[in-house]
Amino acid sequence: MDLTGKMIVAMPAMGDPRFDRAVILICAHSDEGAMGLIVNKPLTEITFPELLTQLQIDQTDRRRDIRLHFGGPVERGRGFVLHSPDYRGGAATQHVGPGFGMTATLDVLEALARGRGPERAVLALGYTGWGPGQLEGEIARNDWLTGEASDALVFGPENAAKWAEALKSMGIPPLSLSPTAGRA
Repeated sequence: MDLTGKMIVAMPAMGDPRFDRAVILICAHSDEGAMGLIVNKPLTEITFPELLTQLQIDQTDRRRDIRLHFGGPVERGRGFVLHSPDYRGGAATQHVGPGFGMTATLDVLEALARGRGPERAVLALGYTGWGPGQLEGEIARNDWLTGEASDALVFGPENAAKWAEALKSMGIPPLSLSPTAGRA
């Protein structure tokens, strides 16, 4: 099973509050583990212009307004730009399925600060990671539902609605989920 480019959605019984109602785009998945970015938990303590100032990146009046998200609990000081596939940062850009790219180098931030770069983008600070077999075990334990990722869901402006929208895209009414897991 390769979940690269797919989304996972936290079940209501998720015991870890960092992942409560989380929608995660899986950016890499192999026998060695998995890496993903939470796309529905915006950061409020810092803005994109403030981040650019901290990184000493010059901004122009054409600067793009990019939303910052809590990407996950691992390496929270590291940034990842999840973006539309129209941006190519050379070897620094990782293709995430057919509809997304991820770049973790300053060149994409510099481009966005000057009003260029990808058409659609979100910046995640930190990421979510799993060791070999860990994500598969969590899915088998009913911690996550898996589904197709869409451009509208990943880049959409309504973060508070993404969890319910992700479930609806899978044909699951959010109110039908129980906070307790079971097996038939």
